[in-house]
Amino acid sequence: MQTGNAKGFTLIEMMIVVVIIAILAAIAYPSYTKYVYRARRSDGQNLLMLIAAAEERYYTNFNTYTKNIALASPNGLGFPSTSNGSLYYNASVDVGLTGDIKTSFIATAKPVAPQDGDTSCPTLTIDNTLAKTPTPGQQANGSCW
Repeated sequence: MQTGNAKGFTLIEMMIVVVIIAILAAIAYPSYTKYVYRARRSDGQNLLMLIAAAEERYYTNFNTYTKNIALASPNGLGFPSTSNGSLYYNASVDVGLTGDIKTSFIATAKPVAPQDGDTSCPTLTIDNTLAKTPTPGQQANGSCW
């Protein structure tokens, strides 16, 4: 029974609003996390571009590429294996397409938490021709750069 001066919401009306908000949140959250992963990828991309540029400088001086990117190495590139934002680690340089480190390299960066949930781009790679190639067995990096 309602009186003429009753104001407010019923429990049913409040529950309907809560359900609508929950549905909107369930739709929006996956899009938001995809956006966050995509925005954080720039940390790994920056690291790999810096490594590629350092490899080219090294090649100019020594007529060969190097696998050593460590800070303390006398013949290294002087890079830590972790990106500036600490979202990508284990940056490594390996032999490229020619099969000889003297003529080619491929650099790889793998994500760590909280970026490791990025399943669409589990690793980022770049080679001596600045091609952003796919890592074997994983999705192509073309959409990751």
